[in-house]
Amino acid sequence: MNSVATPPAPAAPVSPVSPVDWDHPADPRPGPRLDHVRTYVASGGTDGHLWHGVPTLLLTTLDRTTGRPVRTPLVYAEDEGRYLLVAANSGGPRHPAWYGNLTAHPEVRLQVGTRTFAAWARTADAVERETYWEALTALWPPYEDYQALAWPRELPLVIVEG
Repeated sequence: MNSVATPPAPAAPVSPVSPVDWDHPADPRPGPRLDHVRTYVASGGTDGHLWHGVPTLLLTTLDRTTGRPVRTPLVYAEDEGRYLLVAANSGGPRHPAWYGNLTAHPEVRLQVGTRTFAAWARTADAVERETYWEALTALWPPYEDYQALAWPRELPLVIVEG
C-alpha cells in the first residue's frame, strides 16, 4: 500500500498588529519635519496644511517590520479625489521608509487639512506617472532636482484613494 502525504493547509494571513492604534503614530525625529507635524496636529489641520506655499498632508503608514503606525508630512497634489505623492527621499539612493511601508501594507490614514480618513495607497503605473509627473514638479520644482540626484532610481509616484 502506498500512502500519499497530504500537503499542510496554508497558513492564515497574519495582520501586522491587531488592532492597529492609528490615533497614536510615531512621528519624525526632532527637527523641522516634527515641528511641522506638531503644528498640523495641534491646530487640527488649520495650520500646517500649507507649507512654504504648497499643500501638505500627513500620511500614516504601518511600519513594515513592527506593524506600528508612523506619520510623515508630505507635499501632495490632488486629482479627482486622488492624492498624489512622490517618494523622493530628497533624491537619496533609496526609497523613503514610508514608501516601503505602504507597499507592504497599502492601508493608510491621511490627514488633509482638517479631514482625517482611511485610504489605500498604490504605486502609479507608467502611464499614470507620466500623466501626473508634470503637475507634481510644477507644484514642487525640487522633485526634478531630486530625480536627477536619485538617478538611476526612478522616484515612485504614489496614488492614495480614500
